[in-house]
Amino acid sequence: MTEKVKNLIIRPPIVAVLGHVDHGKTSLLDFIRKTNFVAREAGGITQSIGAYEIIHNGKKITFIDTPGHEAFSKMRSRGAIAADLAILVVAADDGVKPQTKESIEILNSAKTPFVVAVNKIDKSNADIEKTINDLTANGVLLEGRGGNVSWQAISAKTGQGVDELLDLVLLAAEMENLTYNPDADAGGVIIEAKSDNRRGIVVSVIAENGILKIGDKIATFGAGGKIKILENFLGEKTAELRPSSPALIFRGRARRGYYFADSASSRNRRPGGWIFSDF
Repeated sequence: MTEKVKNLIIRPPIVAVLGHVDHGKTSLLDFIRKTNFVAREAGGITQSIGAYEIIHNGKKITFIDTPGHEAFSKMRSRGAIAADLAILVVAADDGVKPQTKESIEILNSAKTPFVVAVNKIDKSNADIEKTINDLTANGVLLEGRGGNVSWQAISAKTGQGVDELLDLVLLAAEMENLTYNPDADAGGVIIEAKSDNRRGIVVSVIAENGILKIGDKIATFGAGGKIKILENFLGEKTAELRPSSPALIFRGRARRGYYFADSASSRNRRPGGWIFSDF
C-alpha cells in the first residue's frame, strides 16, 4: 500500500564524505564535529559508532563517519545506499587523483547528489583554478563553470568556508525533499558492527523510515531479534530514535552496509543479507 503523502515528515540528510587519501576528508569531519555545539555541550563524543549528528543553522545533518572511499564503495556494492548526499573533497594543492576519480564514478553510478569542497586553500601552493579544470576534465561541471554542481573553497584546517559548505549541503537536502513516515514500520541501514570487550557485540544503524524503539523486533531474511538497549550517537540511552538519527543497538550480529527492517513487515525488506541472530 502506498504511504499517504500527508503522513510524511521532513527528515535530516545523511551525508558521506569522499575523496582521495590525504585530501582532507578526515580533517573536514573533525573540524565539523569539534566546532558543533551538540558534541561540545555533551562533553564530546566518547565512542565511535560510525555516524554522528550536527546542527547547522537550526537544522540537523547526519554524517557517516566512514570517509574512506573503500568503505563507501562496499556499501554501494551491497545495495545499501545509506547516504542521501555526499561531499567530494579535492585538495587545491593536488587536484584530481585516482581515488577522486573512483569517488566520482561511485557517486555517478549510485546517482547520489553531491557538492564539491575544494580544500587546503590555506596552503601557499593551492591552485583553485587548476583544481576546477581537473574536475571539469573528469566530468564534474561546477556552478559558474558550465555546470550545476555546487562547490565551496574551504580550509578544513582553519575552518574557512566550512559554514558555507554546510549551507550548500542543507540546500541540496531541500532539493531532494527527504521525508519519512512516522507510522511506517522501522527500517534503515547498518553502518558498523563490532565487538566490545565490556558490552559484547554492538551494532550501529541509521533509521531511514518509521521510528526505531526499544522492544522492536527487527530482522532481514531468516534472522531477527528484539532491541533491548538503544543509545544515540552520544552514548545516551533513549527509548526511540527517528530518521536520520544514528543509533547503537546491543547484542546483535550484523554486516556493515545491509538493510534492516521491522521483522513483522515484508514491505521494508530489501535484498542483501541479515542483521541479528536471536538473542
